[in-house]
Amino acid sequence: MKIAFLTPEYPHERIGHSGGIGTSIKHLAVALKKQGHDVSLLIYGQKEDVEFNDNGIQFYKIKNPKLKGLSWILTRKKIQKLINKLHKEQKIEIVEAPDWTGIASFINIKCPIVIRENGSDTYFCHLDHRKVKAINRFHEKQALKSVDGIISVSQFTGELTNKLFNLNKPFTVIPNAVNIEDFEPSGSLSKEKNQTILYFGTLIRKKGLLELPSIFNKVNKKYPEATLVLVGKDSPDIKTQTQSTWQLMQPLFTKEAIGKVNYIGAVPYSKMREHIEKATLCVFPTFAEALPVSWLEAMALKKPIVASNVGWAKEIVNDGEDGFLVHPKEHDNYANKIIDLLENETLRGQFSVAAREKIILKFSSEIVAKQSIEFYKKTIDAYSLS
Repeated sequence: MKIAFLTPEYPHERIGHSGGIGTSIKHLAVALKKQGHDVSLLIYGQKEDVEFNDNGIQFYKIKNPKLKGLSWILTRKKIQKLINKLHKEQKIEIVEAPDWTGIASFINIKCPIVIRENGSDTYFCHLDHRKVKAINRFHEKQALKSVDGIISVSQFTGELTNKLFNLNKPFTVIPNAVNIEDFEPSGSLSKEKNQTILYFGTLIRKKGLLELPSIFNKVNKKYPEATLVLVGKDSPDIKTQTQSTWQLMQPLFTKEAIGKVNYIGAVPYSKMREHIEKATLCVFPTFAEALPVSWLEAMALKKPIVASNVGWAKEIVNDGEDGFLVHPKEHDNYANKIIDLLENETLRGQFSVAAREKIILKFSSEIVAKQSIEFYKKTIDAYSLS
């Protein structure tokens, strides 16, 4: 099969920074290629129009046209023209797009297009208690109404998306995934006697970063040698209009705790697993996700996690069996779960083994790729009959 992914991001040195959408596409794209399918990436919002091939995956960088008031429609027309050209040349059979900002709206192409719901702007604003931009909500709803099929990465995300847009669109749950081979634990650090607590991802309010200082302050009182490592891009804070979330975080730590915090900043995706493997455990006190790949990557590398208990979380973690789930606002409870894992090597080991087993059985990119192909085939068949 010949599949194209329309995306604003992808973790590649020639593309630029990537978040969760790009990472999830990478895991899936690589698995599809290994299974013998042709994969193309149509990446908009780039600084130039460039085509290149890397490890058998075809890349099309798309520069957005700039014209005040018309950029959105010109960009979509440019994407539409490229897709129809590639389809005519028999290079693609189906296109998958994200729900983020509704890029698939008003794109009329001659092959089926599906949306994978990893969380729209409307969805994340709802979870973050912020007002969504009207233009984003408009395009996101329009895209969902017009596409040929919908995948949601979690049941929670699919149901909430329908509710927020007052839709009753059928969707198929196919989770995000990780490449098991790329995230095989090395074992070289398994006996290291450290107390390293790792958060990796964007430093932003919606991911609970302003709760993390209060949580770590409590851990620091009990375990003054424990270190909190933060890896990820800093971001502005919309609520306070501050240009740096890290700047907002620092005064929230006690004097003793801040001395044990190491903010590394953004690192290339290829270097991320090194930081995960060095950690004793990982923390994700987030308020807004769909089905986060970061959790899956940590679990695949046998790292115990203490994560948020909001919405989607129970679709990944069984609390007390392969991780802990705690509401980010419950600082005492959250800190106590971290302390439990720092104190109890046996518990860490139990969570580690159970977590990787779950990833292999349910969130392997090989399994998810096969589920996706089955969905694509059904969508293409239905499209050909319409």
